[in-house]
Amino acid sequence: MLIRFNVKNFLSFSEREDGKSEEFSMIAGKAGTKKAHVFDNGKIRLLKFSAVYGANASGKSNLVKALDYMRRIVLFGLPNGHTDKYCKIEDRNKEKESYFELEIMLDEKYYAYGFEVILNQSKFISEWLFELTSDNKEKKIFSRDINGGKFEFGDELKEPGLIEKLKVYAEDIQEDHGILLLSTMNRNKKTLYQQYESAAVFQDIYMWIRNKLDINYPNRPISDYSYMLETDKVEEVCRMISAFGTGITGFKMVEVSPEKVLGNMQKRLRDNIISKIETKTADMKNNEEIKGFGLIMRSAKDFFIINVDKEENIECKTINFLHGKENVLFNIAEESDGTVRILDLLEVLLSGEGKTYVIDELDRCLHPSLTYKFAETFFQLSAKKNIQLIVTAHESRLLDFDLLRRDEIWFVNKRKSGESDIYSLEEYNTRFDQKIDRAYLEGRYGGVPVFNTVFPIEKEGK
Repeated sequence: MLIRFNVKNFLSFSEREDGKSEEFSMIAGKAGTKKAHVFDNGKIRLLKFSAVYGANASGKSNLVKALDYMRRIVLFGLPNGHTDKYCKIEDRNKEKESYFELEIMLDEKYYAYGFEVILNQSKFISEWLFELTSDNKEKKIFSRDINGGKFEFGDELKEPGLIEKLKVYAEDIQEDHGILLLSTMNRNKKTLYQQYESAAVFQDIYMWIRNKLDINYPNRPISDYSYMLETDKVEEVCRMISAFGTGITGFKMVEVSPEKVLGNMQKRLRDNIISKIETKTADMKNNEEIKGFGLIMRSAKDFFIINVDKEENIECKTINFLHGKENVLFNIAEESDGTVRILDLLEVLLSGEGKTYVIDELDRCLHPSLTYKFAETFFQLSAKKNIQLIVTAHESRLLDFDLLRRDEIWFVNKRKSGESDIYSLEEYNTRFDQKIDRAYLEGRYGGVPVFNTVFPIEKEGK
């Protein structure tokens, strides 16, 4: 689970007045209400939900982008175009380091992983991983001062054989300022983790970032609908779809011609799918244990499953949805944008343990009442499992103390200089009977646009 995220000198986030990074936290505040909204193991109390509000261009989406950027750098290296992603509000930021740090909980242990990078120079200058103990101390796993040419490993990694290998890996990348050790430790190191159990922390942190941190943008599908393939969830899926007032009474898997599916695709996507099928088919021929394979394809208005058996027969299916008493079939392209959005969001509600979802513009395409109901449903389901949902939104109906705790509400505000600040409602002395949505819209907490008159009315006599 996510504990904290810190960022500095990235897009609209510069630094706080004290020079520290901007911080977003899932640590529960002092509120004693809605205890089911909180994970509590006696050592740490973490929120399962947070909503981030702000005006258009205030920087709330930049918070999502910052978290995603850190994830992409760890998994794939510095992305194309990274050299101009520093905060351009001040010219001097071009030469300053950008700071990214995650604090996460993994198997009842707590870790802080981060790095500093001068984006304009494509140059990492430091990297670190610490275990955070319950007595507020830090236990070093590793640290790198890349500029100074120094690296250190903690005591738990100093067992004979392992420490020598780790030093070699660190030395190999020390001269290359564009590579992270965490990324290197997850490239072809399977036998290392089998041989040295204490080294598995590198893999555990990496896998959490890759598999447990799920970041979603408004223009991309959240789900590949794979949950619909799990037969034990069919009844629950149908019940949820119906509860959200979509008019859908059920769904069916329907066969379609592979030639028709591939023929309607853009050439680049079609070539990519054919390449994947050929690669997996070759793997299947070389491995007797592989009896077949499947591919799921999902776009905004399409969904297909391609299955290939051992004899290389190809079967393609799509989902049709049943409507009305006559169970009339509709495909995804015929459903409304709001219905498709709900079908996407079911992925979150049906998720298993341990995932942290981040959704930019939760309320996109949704009626305000549906957004509220989705949040209510999330709280009902998350009370029984440990998942987290962090959203950005404009929908003020969520700003309701009957639904949310104060510490679950965050605001992003843009200063006159153009820099973004992020802060929690916990920082304000707000009474529990406060009409928080009205106060927000009146601008009391910042994060809302200030409109000037577009066409001023001239005074009489002019």
